[in-house]
Amino acid sequence: MALKAVGEIIQDYDSDKMFPALGFGAKLPPDGRVSHEFALNGNPQNPYCAGIDGVMEAYYQSLKSVQLYGPTNFSPVINHVARYAASVKDGSQYFVLLIITDGVISDMAQTKESIVSASCLPMSIIIVGVGPAEFDAMVELDGDEVRISSRGRYAERDIVQFVPFRDYIDRTGNHILSMARLAKDVLAEIPDQFLSYMRTRGIKPSPAPPPYTPPGQPVQTQI
Repeated sequence: MALKAVGEIIQDYDSDKMFPALGFGAKLPPDGRVSHEFALNGNPQNPYCAGIDGVMEAYYQSLKSVQLYGPTNFSPVINHVARYAASVKDGSQYFVLLIITDGVISDMAQTKESIVSASCLPMSIIIVGVGPAEFDAMVELDGDEVRISSRGRYAERDIVQFVPFRDYIDRTGNHILSMARLAKDVLAEIPDQFLSYMRTRGIKPSPAPPPYTPPGQPVQTQI
C-alpha cells in the first residue's frame, strides 16, 4: 500500500519511468546468504522495473523466493545510489531514493556516515516507515532539528525526509485518509533540497527545449 501510494506520487518526476528497485534484509536463494542490496526483479545487471506497477510485480515475485531476515541496514542501498549520483557533476540528473521500511534501523552509525557523505551529491532520500515500530531513529536522520553528523563531519545539507505511513491511513489500515496530504508531506523538502544542491554549485537551469512541431508542419520563428 505504501509502495503504490508513495511510488505513484514520485514517479511523475522521472522521464523514462524505469526504476531500479532494490531489496534489503533477506536471505537469497540458492545459498541463503543475507543481503541488504539485491535486485527485486532477480537481475542484478538490470534491476530496472517499468513504472510503479513493474516495481510492485517485482516485489511480489521477490517475496516468493527470498526469506525476509534481519537486521535492518540502510547504508548499502544509500551507498548504491550515491555511487551513481557521484558520477553526475553537471546537474543533468538528480536522484531520489525511496526507502520503505517496517523495522528499527540496525546500522545507525554507518547510515549516518553514508548520509553525511551523500549530502554533497545530487540526491535526496525519502524514508517511509510502515507499521507500529518506534521510528525515533528515523526522525533523527531527517535532520530538520539537528544537522546530522558522523565522525565530526556535518552534512552539507539536509537530504532526508521521513514520513510515518500510519499517520495517513484509517484505523482499519486499509484506506488512505488523504492522498493530497501524503503527497504534500512526501515531497515537502525535495524542491528545496534540489535547489540548494544546484545553487551551491552554480548550476543554472538549461534553456527550455523548443516546442514540439509535428512532422510536415511549418516551423514558426520569432525575431
